[in-house]
Amino acid sequence: MGVYIHDIVTANPKTVTDQTYIRDIFKKGLGKDRLTQAIIHRLYSHSGIKNRCTFLNYLEKDSATTFVERTFSDDNQPTTFERNEIYKKEASKLFVEVGTKLLEQNPTFSKDEITHVITVSCTGFYAPGPDFDLVKRLGLSPNTHRFHLGFMGCYAALPALKMAKSFCEADDNANVLVICNELCTLHLQNKNDSDSLIAFSVFGDGAAGVIVSSRKSKNKGYEIHDFATSLAYEGEKDMAWSIGDTGFNMILSSYVPDIIASNLDDVLAPLFSKLSITKEHVDLWAVHPGGRAIVDKVEQSMSLSESQVIASRKVLSEYGNMSSVTILFVLKEILNSNPKNGSSVLPIAFGPGLTIESGLLTVVS
Repeated sequence: MGVYIHDIVTANPKTVTDQTYIRDIFKKGLGKDRLTQAIIHRLYSHSGIKNRCTFLNYLEKDSATTFVERTFSDDNQPTTFERNEIYKKEASKLFVEVGTKLLEQNPTFSKDEITHVITVSCTGFYAPGPDFDLVKRLGLSPNTHRFHLGFMGCYAALPALKMAKSFCEADDNANVLVICNELCTLHLQNKNDSDSLIAFSVFGDGAAGVIVSSRKSKNKGYEIHDFATSLAYEGEKDMAWSIGDTGFNMILSSYVPDIIASNLDDVLAPLFSKLSITKEHVDLWAVHPGGRAIVDKVEQSMSLSESQVIASRKVLSEYGNMSSVTILFVLKEILNSNPKNGSSVLPIAFGPGLTIESGLLTVVS
């Protein structure tokens, strides 16, 4: 029995910020000395990012009470409570927006036929959570099975798809709503260490979702074949999140691309062995663009052509790194490029641990 991804819906907050503009704001706010200013200038100028989206309109205000100005202050930074209160309000809107669009764009699925809801986020928490919001506000059955994957980071969309696939294989009638939503810009902080500066230079906000079912898609979508997971223990401290008094502390070290590159062959070997394929059988790679160097290293390590990773670079340029959401944007961009029916696509994403998740999909239409 096949399991399929039906359509991919994306959404972003309305405020779109130019990377150069953000760079100059951060040079002024965090550049306590010329060296830090030079580091910020280089990070932003070589990020491969043109624009990022944020749910906050703080870049358009001049008031001393704006979020970003408070973030750069020494004694009035927004607390974790304040940030999470904003998350509860704004994240709920995006979750419901994506869920509504999914049902509207997939008329073959009625709301009464959705059997499972899986929500994903690592940038805030509340209960009852976004899974509850979706069931209530979309008018789904109160008997809908609900699951939330929290605090897993950038790779979490793939375990969510893996979970959805398992539900569909266990029950032919399962139709699973999967939605990822991240408000990363909530967690900007008054820090100028290298790990924080790297993280601040790439993260943006967005949401994306899919319906997973054993029904064949009537629109262009994907058939899911399999997934694999692995750990690169040497990167445990190089990509991490923790909860602080003024938001979540993000660590994204400059060593991450090299750690990923040195482990790719071993990471992908179980997947390739299980499916009896090699990397030459993969037509397109949906690489999570955690940063430009990550895409570069995967391309170089796997001897890929630029056309095989172009979707990842385009998403990075237009949206930055939206954590768990980003890989779904990349998969949507691949579909938008009108690939041939039957093209094989390998999604791969990275997160705390250092965790590397991968899979194999086939384009179907």
